[in-house]
Amino acid sequence: MRAAVIVFPGINRERDMAHTLRLVSGREPTMVWHTDPKLPERTDLVVVPGGFSYGDYLRCGAIAARAPVMDAVRAHAARGGLVLGVCNGFQILCESGLRPGVLMRNAALKFICRDVHLRVERSDTPFTRGYNAGQVICVPVAHGEGNYAADKKTIARLEGRGAGAVSLCGA
Repeated sequence: MRAAVIVFPGINRERDMAHTLRLVSGREPTMVWHTDPKLPERTDLVVVPGGFSYGDYLRCGAIAARAPVMDAVRAHAARGGLVLGVCNGFQILCESGLRPGVLMRNAALKFICRDVHLRVERSDTPFTRGYNAGQVICVPVAHGEGNYAADKKTIARLEGRGAGAVSLCGA
């Protein structure tokens, strides 16, 4: 699998993501700077990692969502290419229109940093096929805006196509 990791000013997990992708796929991912207008040819997976893009001075991910590379990411997704947003990367996907819904401040208005347990609902998606349906996994979370919200119709549509999005901590 050929992966590209998008790098924005302030993102601080791109090297961790590249290391993980190298371990999982056996291939070195390409690091793509936010001002690049294109993705590398034959990219299978685009990853937008976590961190604090542009310092998150506006809404988290709002500035990064308008970077030149995001047009290429949207085109990749429109062709059926895989896109994964982790932490601030998921916020960028929401702000860029690649993911419906919004991420709001956590309910307690506090930064959350802890491990949470998630139950895998489906094991037939590209991101869950290494798990068994019903399996409980432990996932670290760290965010101030992890409260995902979308209307019921949107949630049902996402879950119906195996692309469900939920707040990892129910914050």
